Amino acid sequence: MLPPAPPTRSRGRRFRWRTVLATMSALLLTGSLTPVATAEPDVDWSPGEPRLVTPWTHDVSPENALPEYPRPQLTRSEWRNLNGVWEFAGATEGERPPFGETLPERILVPYSTESALSGIQRHEDHMWYRRTFEVPAKWRIGEHNRLTLHFGAVDYEATVYVNGQEVASHTGGYGSFSADVTDALTPRGEQEIVVGVTDRTDATWQPVGKQRAVPDRGIFYEGASGIWQTVWMEPVSSAHVTTLDMVPDIDESVLNLTVNTAGASEDVAVEAVVRDGRRVVSRIRGAADAPLSVPVPDAKLWSPDSPFLYDLEVVLRDRGGKGRPVDRVSSYFGMREIDMAEGEDGRLRITLNGEVLFLMSTLDQGYWPDGIYTAPTDEALRFDLEAHKRLGFNTVRKHIKTEPDRWYYHADRLGLLVWQDMPSMRTGGRPPADAAAQFEAELHELVEQKKNWTSIIGWVPFNEGWGEWSREDTGRIADEVAEQDPTRLVNAHSGVNCCDSLGDSGKGHVIDWHAYVGPATPTPDAHRVSIDGEHGGFGLEVEGHMWFGEGHAYEMVPDSESLTAAYVDNQRAVLEAARSCAISGAIYTQVTDVEHEVNGFFTYDRQVEKMDFDAVREINEEIIEGADGTGGGGVEPGPGTPGLDGVHAYPFDEGAGETAADAVGGADATLTGAEWTDGVRGGAVSFGGAGEADTGAALVNPQGSYSVSAWVRLDEAGDGFQTVVSQDTGAHSAFFLQYSGQDQRWAMSYAGLRALSAEKPEPGRWYHLTGVRDVQAGTLSLYVDGEHADTKSACLADGGEGNTVIGRAQYGGQEVDHLRGDVDEVRIFDRALSREEIAQLASAGN
Repeated sequence: MLPPAPPTRSRGRRFRWRTVLATMSALLLTGSLTPVATAEPDVDWSPGEPRLVTPWTHDVSPENALPEYPRPQLTRSEWRNLNGVWEFAGATEGERPPFGETLPERILVPYSTESALSGIQRHEDHMWYRRTFEVPAKWRIGEHNRLTLHFGAVDYEATVYVNGQEVASHTGGYGSFSADVTDALTPRGEQEIVVGVTDRTDATWQPVGKQRAVPDRGIFYEGASGIWQTVWMEPVSSAHVTTLDMVPDIDESVLNLTVNTAGASEDVAVEAVVRDGRRVVSRIRGAADAPLSVPVPDAKLWSPDSPFLYDLEVVLRDRGGKGRPVDRVSSYFGMREIDMAEGEDGRLRITLNGEVLFLMSTLDQGYWPDGIYTAPTDEALRFDLEAHKRLGFNTVRKHIKTEPDRWYYHADRLGLLVWQDMPSMRTGGRPPADAAAQFEAELHELVEQKKNWTSIIGWVPFNEGWGEWSREDTGRIADEVAEQDPTRLVNAHSGVNCCDSLGDSGKGHVIDWHAYVGPATPTPDAHRVSIDGEHGGFGLEVEGHMWFGEGHAYEMVPDSESLTAAYVDNQRAVLEAARSCAISGAIYTQVTDVEHEVNGFFTYDRQVEKMDFDAVREINEEIIEGADGTGGGGVEPGPGTPGLDGVHAYPFDEGAGETAADAVGGADATLTGAEWTDGVRGGAVSFGGAGEADTGAALVNPQGSYSVSAWVRLDEAGDGFQTVVSQDTGAHSAFFLQYSGQDQRWAMSYAGLRALSAEKPEPGRWYHLTGVRDVQAGTLSLYVDGEHADTKSACLADGGEGNTVIGRAQYGGQEVDHLRGDVDEVRIFDRALSREEIAQLASAGN
């Protein structure tokens, strides 16, 4: 259990530190130890009207605005919470700070200005905050101690003044910052804080995550400006601990500890004490600001099933003063190791403490209808995490947002692994160089500030190419983050197959694809594990519990029973992907509805459970248990038919009629909307954008290995899709050998996945195309004129026994993507052709 902040000391009374640690730790969870802030403005404040009310909305008041100790991994006995009612005013750029002036409005800190709980409920590009406070005389500031002012997070550019003096400035909406304000204080009485904030949200290239000035009723939401995490102050001695670097080593049974200090001289030593409850595990002394190896013999390892945390007490002692304590902080840590290793099937997988563990996760966006970026209470902050455990998840992806320290503390305590995203820049276009540099600075700040949390096991710099500017720089950034924190995995690019992505940099530890409804099925390579980074997204509208009164999802269902069934079926596919494709984790979208998205386990207000949670837990636990690295599942392909004739072939040499003979098999094709023309050798068939050649049979087993080849000549190469050969399934074609108008390249495709040629084809020129599905390799490949063009990882494929068709595709159950051009020598193979065979096949037409 985490050691708490001991209570404020009364004059004339002493507390024994060990007694405090032993008796008060539970109180940190409830916030019972929170001192009351002093000298607040007159409470002329009222909340706004949220569109939806959570179970905790009405628990929030000026006396109860997130009163808990805000920094669980570095606690001290004395502190003051400065949350509560502050004065507020909108501002103009370049405006003089309002020192000594009463501002016209009242805001409840730390809720963002756009939130109902703030009482403002609007956005301002520029704003002022103001309040006064008093410093307790017993803190002896200036005489023996210094006063530090802390901000959990302010979005986006903040400048802090105390009594008219600038004491701090910070750029970045997700990082904490502090200031020594001692020299700005007056000798006694009220002290004034003024905070100037600028936040233009997505009008600039600043990291914003999902925030938008104008939400889109889609996947982008309300903005969250200004102070949105706790503000507080504490006295510290002139020589004091600033941060702790804690790296567990389970192989050596030690905690590698560096106690970073300010104001410490060589006369100051460090004492570190590790406790398991009241039992002292180890005690060690050493130098400040230098690495220490703290023994943790017979370590109890932290895991989702057993999230054991050791208490850590750190004391700075004056060597010259008979070991007198100079500063004292308490903290905690978990002994765990995240890594990669081959499973029994020989494929690379994620391990926790040396054992293969499937990371079953949700997408957790951390939005609230009453507080937007800020949970209304600490109980609410815990709620979503506790729901993960109840639902049988062992992992959370904190999606392009960060959280207050207490969120990670709750994840540590509950036993949840965390993928931590870097909040992205806006979508659309590529950022300029100065914005890219600022993004990198904020990313490294994030890693530095959150690297001690036991729960965090991986960093995610980019999502779906949002704000990405260079594939090479994405790889460089992944390398730099791995160097900064070599103890965790780096997922360079979640959804690298999607959207605005510039492609796979090949760097980091993780290959991550998104697929809706999915799941995504990337396969690991020799150096990187693979995960499904996002899938699912089944939606259900619940009347009276929707932000906009209606909503959307990737696939809508009519009722809770249907939603549960869709989830369970989808998760069975996850288990198959884990066994057959060796994915090491899957991330379901999402834990709660958010604004217009209605694809959560809970409604946005956390009032309604939308699925049968017992059924959800059962399938999730089945996946975690069954995805153990032993492999199994999937299709074992036979040797196939030898030779280059194939199992079906259409030379199109008839020259007339409505039937194209199958020269190898018995599946003659019926022609509609087609004309005969000259081909590469002999005849060919020509389509004008509305025809097809239907073979009347399923010539390919989509879940096995196969190859499809054809000569094709386009009449035009615009932005429309044109399909040469496909196979119907009733929904989307099982495969598409095609021209992709979106990419303006040749492609061998699945729905949402394309292996592409390097160059745009020229109309009027014959090309030889071959698409190859190799189920053993888990790949989909394209060859153009006998040369390899591209290969994509594609472990699993949808089934379907519809007809193989030449000249069009099927998508959404509709006949689409008709060819405008000529086709010759279509051949179907029941195996994956080799490169040499494909080159030979292409040369036969020359």
